[in-house]
Amino acid sequence: MSESTREQLLLTAQRLFAERGFYGASIAAIATELGLTKQALLHHFGNKEKLYGQVLQHISENLSEVTDSILVKSLAPAERLETLVVAQYRDQMDNPHAARLIMRELLDNEERAAQAGSWYLRSYLELLVATAQALDPAGKLDDARALALVYQLLGAAHYFAVSGPTLTQTFGAQRYAQTRSAYEHELRVLIRTRVEAIA
Repeated sequence: MSESTREQLLLTAQRLFAERGFYGASIAAIATELGLTKQALLHHFGNKEKLYGQVLQHISENLSEVTDSILVKSLAPAERLETLVVAQYRDQMDNPHAARLIMRELLDNEERAAQAGSWYLRSYLELLVATAQALDPAGKLDDARALALVYQLLGAAHYFAVSGPTLTQTFGAQRYAQTRSAYEHELRVLIRTRVEAIA
């Protein structure tokens, strides 16, 4: 399978998993969307769980590319945290299916969580936790508080990124577009306010 074919397959699977959830997106539906037989798809991935894992890994790898370009810069911890969270927000606004799938993974995976072999976004969360802890050289921001802070900031970014269709229907396209234009500024204000509260 060529790299471009694999990429297309993973993006199609990502969209269907995002729209229908893990249980609602069948291997047959994904194969049909790609013009493949179910057997051909299973030949490359083994089963639906492995395909789903590859989709999550693909999202994680794309996010890593975004963060790697930030980590090579010499930024103070506060600026690094803000830059990382805003970059994640922008990435999710550009990739709504990935954003929705991450949300589904957080909400829909109670049954699978106990058997999950890999948590693809864990290293990204650990990076943000370490960045948050660097804001407090005195060490008062322990792992639990740092993760709570990171989750609050990512939640603010993520929730808006997946809410576009609903906000458009609720308030209209013009108001949503205006809100979207203002949102990154408000996100930065939130990050800076939380950072100042740590100092």
